[in-house]
Amino acid sequence: MILDRIKRPNDIKNIPSDEYDDLAQEIREFLINKISVTGGHLGSNLGAVELTMALHLVSDLPKDKIIWDVGHQSYTHKLLTGRQAGFETLRKYGGMSGFPKRKESLCDSFDTGHSSTSVSAGLGLVKARDLNGEDFAVYAVIGDGALTGGMAYEALNNAARLDTNYVIILNDNNMSIAENVGGMSKYLRKIRTAEAYKDFKIGLENTLNKIRGGEQLVDTLKRYKSGVKQLVVPGMFFEDMGITYLGPVDGHDIKAMVRMLREARKLPKCVLVHVITKKGKGYLPAERHPARFHGAEPFEIATGLPVKKRKKANYTDIFSTVMCKMGARNDKVVAVTAAMPDGTGLKRFSNMYHDRFFDVGIAEEHAVTFAAGLAAGGLRPIVAVYSSFLQRAYDQILHDVCIQNLPVVFAIDRAGLVGADGETHQGIFDISYLSSIPNMTIMAPKNKWELSDMLKFAVKFDSPIAIRYPRGEAYDGLEEFRAPVSFGKCEVIYEENDIALFALGSMVRSAEEVRTELKDRGYPCSLVNARFAKPVDEDVIREMCEGHSLIVTMEENVQSGGYGEKVRDYIFEHKLDCDVLIIALPDDYIEHGNVDLLKKEVGIDTETIVKRIITQYISWGNKHRKDTKVHEFAVPKSLMQEETV
Repeated sequence: MILDRIKRPNDIKNIPSDEYDDLAQEIREFLINKISVTGGHLGSNLGAVELTMALHLVSDLPKDKIIWDVGHQSYTHKLLTGRQAGFETLRKYGGMSGFPKRKESLCDSFDTGHSSTSVSAGLGLVKARDLNGEDFAVYAVIGDGALTGGMAYEALNNAARLDTNYVIILNDNNMSIAENVGGMSKYLRKIRTAEAYKDFKIGLENTLNKIRGGEQLVDTLKRYKSGVKQLVVPGMFFEDMGITYLGPVDGHDIKAMVRMLREARKLPKCVLVHVITKKGKGYLPAERHPARFHGAEPFEIATGLPVKKRKKANYTDIFSTVMCKMGARNDKVVAVTAAMPDGTGLKRFSNMYHDRFFDVGIAEEHAVTFAAGLAAGGLRPIVAVYSSFLQRAYDQILHDVCIQNLPVVFAIDRAGLVGADGETHQGIFDISYLSSIPNMTIMAPKNKWELSDMLKFAVKFDSPIAIRYPRGEAYDGLEEFRAPVSFGKCEVIYEENDIALFALGSMVRSAEEVRTELKDRGYPCSLVNARFAKPVDEDVIREMCEGHSLIVTMEENVQSGGYGEKVRDYIFEHKLDCDVLIIALPDDYIEHGNVDLLKKEVGIDTETIVKRIITQYISWGNKHRKDTKVHEFAVPKSLMQEETV
């Protein structure tokens, strides 16, 4: 295999040019075979194979720098830098990341995972290069979907003033995750189809060269070629900004791209190379269903269908169903998403209520302020967004929604650990960053029925409110416990004494298991479904402190600024005679991997929680405990030895 001859960076330059097409085919087959087993981002990588090869052919890595916007299309880059063996553990715990990682390879020049950041990062590297007196190329690869993010334009505005080389590659496949929307998409579509401009330019030049004095006219026209472009290609947006535009070029023609990239590298300014690619190229199911193969689960290669057929609904499915029902009952309900209609479950709502559905593109900041305007106009907007993406709009939540106390509902999907996508996608900070904002209310459902109840409650709520729910299968346990949702109030599920578990959202299921283990070991235990991360239910906390020696809070969020700290602070401030144990995620970035493995690694699995609770219970000591008829506080010696080892 040709691919096996690539062991280290720059080895592709030893491959004869007549083997490039065969190498591209081998790379596609390799990616399809591997991702069908591990899962991962397939469509974007299949579309960027030749583009990546061309970049590596003109670059000297790791000296030159390539920044991949978002970074999920960097698989070919990893292959061409000698990481073929790493695909056996792609996105697995302790294995190779599905995104660029500086600590993984010197050829990964910048960590990415969110959209629209590459142009800014590349511009920083360019300035650092020049200030340090160094000489290397900087390439920022950005997708046309990422150009819907405002940060990209802020960076382009600055890059236009450069008097030194910087190459931006626009990978234009007319897709982000879903189909692109908005003015930039229309503009790029015009450029793609502007063959008339190229034909006109060539024909005019040939004709003039045949007549007397035509050569001088050609020279004059070349000096004013931007004017000709303006007449034929609408906008010339990049040229107007001061950025030299080259293209469009076929993103699957390696030789053509190599020529254009080398030309771009010669210019002492910012250059944008417009490359046209096809998402999912070379694998028919991915070409036909690019959204499905954006982030694919393991699948059957022959059909493209998932290996594991999901039987139970996930939380996104529940959200989707409830949204459609609420849309039918209330014509003030509108939905907003940032280029994620499928991922957030709004596709069905968009089909049923097209006029009340708004996909703003990859623009979370705009999505939130737009929703604020909708709310100010008397509508009830639901912003459906992943937890890790919502943090990009923190200022808009604070400034545009919460200061005005507008009734915007934030449906926060993928809250908690999400697994294989790693640090950039773990939804473990939303409680912390949202709870710091006045007027914000935060809820988390224990199961699928409570998600439905909370959504119905939220749509009638007259202030900003967020509902966070995890990725994956919706829990259907505790069906018999369905007390009406009341503002700021917990739900007491089991009430005993001695130890009280206050679990939030996804951790209620874990708390059930923990309670069973504790009772099997002889410890009475109450279980409280916290429901609200903000405000905390002070009445129930106070009541539980009267009949319990240890309050344990459980949440799938970092400890700093989380639910547990609020409970602990209330108990300490009011000098309640009760110990507190906070079960939360460490204040750190959590790597990629299987969620169950990650939970064990960070200490929020059932076994670890039980051990921590008993250790804390013992350390509190019998001298602090209250009298009770239900439980003797003497701890068996065998258990004492087991837990204190």
